[in-house]
Amino acid sequence: MNLSNLTFGEFEQFSFKGWNDEKVHGYLVKPANYQKGKSYPMAFLVHGGPQGSFGNMFHYRWNAQLWAAQGYGVVMMDFHGSTGYGQEFTDSIAGDWGGKPLVDLQKGFDYIVKEQPWLDADNSCALGASYGGYMMNWISGHWPERFKCIVNHAGLYDMPSFYSSTEELWFPEHDLGGPVWEGSEDYSKFDPARYVKNWKTPMLVIQGELDYRVPYAQSLGAFTALQRQGIESRLVMFPTEDHHIRNPDNLIKWYDEVFKWMEKYIK
Repeated sequence: MNLSNLTFGEFEQFSFKGWNDEKVHGYLVKPANYQKGKSYPMAFLVHGGPQGSFGNMFHYRWNAQLWAAQGYGVVMMDFHGSTGYGQEFTDSIAGDWGGKPLVDLQKGFDYIVKEQPWLDADNSCALGASYGGYMMNWISGHWPERFKCIVNHAGLYDMPSFYSSTEELWFPEHDLGGPVWEGSEDYSKFDPARYVKNWKTPMLVIQGELDYRVPYAQSLGAFTALQRQGIESRLVMFPTEDHHIRNPDNLIKWYDEVFKWMEKYIK
């Protein structure tokens, strides 16, 4: 594909004082055809892993330039637990899934809207998959006033049942203190399902039915909590997809669902 005729959003990295005033990095992508003096809604993307990073990369999944092409300012934080900043920084998320990372996201949000006043803080949507989806559920219970909409792809919802059904036990045993029956308080302390009474933000829930990393019952649980509380919500399942959306036709549908959901609330 010839990209020479396409307009891309300008990209930059920034840093701010996050949890415990430690240095945290983030990324900003301006909307394509950005015009100085105009205000733009925000797409606030949260990466998965949680030991991961958005980084300076280009990929067909979670491509920040596609949000920029829709007219959004794109903000991404490499919160505590992210890779690329030393092993100690990466390991700091263990036993603290809902602690330091949330503080980093909150401080990073406040920092970037102050530094970039063209970002419309009151018209923002949070999006994430896997651990990023977990954070969407966690934000719904602990930061419910901030965003006008949420997109949750394959997000962990009920931590004890997640442990009992995932095919990859390394993550919960490493990050949450061992098997669930050994009594680690982290499964309860950082369980989004405990805080659904605080939920109020409209949420789009998406998942592949062949996901064995985060079994799709996690998304069904989140969607049930939303529906039973009368919160605007939509569930989109892909019967032939796993933890990621790999089929190009399905990915087009995925982006279409996401952009329509955001347009409904913040465009």
